[in-house]
Amino acid sequence: MERILIIEDNKTLAKLMAKKISSELSLEVDIAHSLSEAKLFTKKYSYFLILTDLNLPDAPNGEVVDYILEKNNRVIVLSGNIDKEFRKKMLQKNIIDYVNKGGVDDVNYIIQSIKRLKKNKNHKILVVDDSLVFRKQIQGMLENMFYKVITVAHGEEALGMIHSNQDISLVLTDYNMPVMNGLELTREIRKEHNKNDVGIIAISSDSDDETTAIFLKSGANDYIKKPFSKEEFSCRINNSIEALENIQIITNHTNRDFLTGLYNRRYFYENIDGYFKKAVDENEKFAIAIINIDNFKKISDTFGHDAADSAIVSLADVLRATINPDDMVARFNSEEFCVVLKNTTEDEILEKLEELKTNVQNHTTTTSKNEKINFTISIGAVLNREDTLDETIGKADMLLYNAMQNSTNQVVHD
Repeated sequence: MERILIIEDNKTLAKLMAKKISSELSLEVDIAHSLSEAKLFTKKYSYFLILTDLNLPDAPNGEVVDYILEKNNRVIVLSGNIDKEFRKKMLQKNIIDYVNKGGVDDVNYIIQSIKRLKKNKNHKILVVDDSLVFRKQIQGMLENMFYKVITVAHGEEALGMIHSNQDISLVLTDYNMPVMNGLELTREIRKEHNKNDVGIIAISSDSDDETTAIFLKSGANDYIKKPFSKEEFSCRINNSIEALENIQIITNHTNRDFLTGLYNRRYFYENIDGYFKKAVDENEKFAIAIINIDNFKKISDTFGHDAADSAIVSLADVLRATINPDDMVARFNSEEFCVVLKNTTEDEILEKLEELKTNVQNHTTTTSKNEKINFTISIGAVLNREDTLDETIGKADMLLYNAMQNSTNQVVHD
């Protein structure tokens, strides 16, 4: 489990922060009341983050910050000093944030900041700028916020990175660059990725106000003018990432089945129809299979609705673990699922479906009452497509019906 160190000589405040952090986050919390105690902790443990006061009994002038940074730790400064010049000087150091400590709201802000930093680990940011010095500066700031960072020198190189790294969340681009400038890059990215998929923030020293509008109209999510403060930069980056996350949450609610987390029937038809037509045109071999839990009503009647839901979730887990990442798995209704096995051979299809059937048969579901449930599935699979997607799924449904009528725990295919 990751750890946080709080360095604070106010024992009441330190205890309050530690209690809230440990109760709201999955983190171990240590408390040091002096620099000497902090040194002992940092020698013993590695820390995800260190929160430190500036005025300690044995380090009254902020020496603790320099010590922490020298040991390559990430730090948020907590201080009651509200002097703007002092604050500005402290932010020039490689700290994540400078937080005024005063009340419960400040503690809540720290909690939210830690949550944000933990989420940042899941995001990759592409920095595009022809200045090596500026790239290094931005990279350091972003990595200090726990983001994964890729840097390139111009727009054309950036496009190549985006094509080879499909998990890029945000692109930070300069305006004036050789080969392809930031505006051209923005327009090229938006041909393939909308604002909900990849965020774009333009960063430029261009003083023309129209430049901002042009970038925003061309698809940028935000525009930062140079020079900028570390706090402004951090806030804009985090705000853009949070907006993407919120959109993803809404999208998942729309596209995902609430019980299993798999794609729902609506999303399946919206996305597979295009794949079906393309695969037919390119003569790609694929299969569509309909899967049903055998004797599902008996499970529900014997163990209850919650246990039946557990069986559905268990099947979804086995499907996820067995089916290749590029394939499509969706829950159609109740105990019925649909799988599309893409770009494969007939032998591989049959082998995969048999593997799936066996994995389900060998899987045990445990109910909330610790009751053990084993179940099997029947599968109807179309290896030789019909003329349309609906006809192919209809045929798979018919083959599934045959499998369930003749016997259970089997694969029937055309």
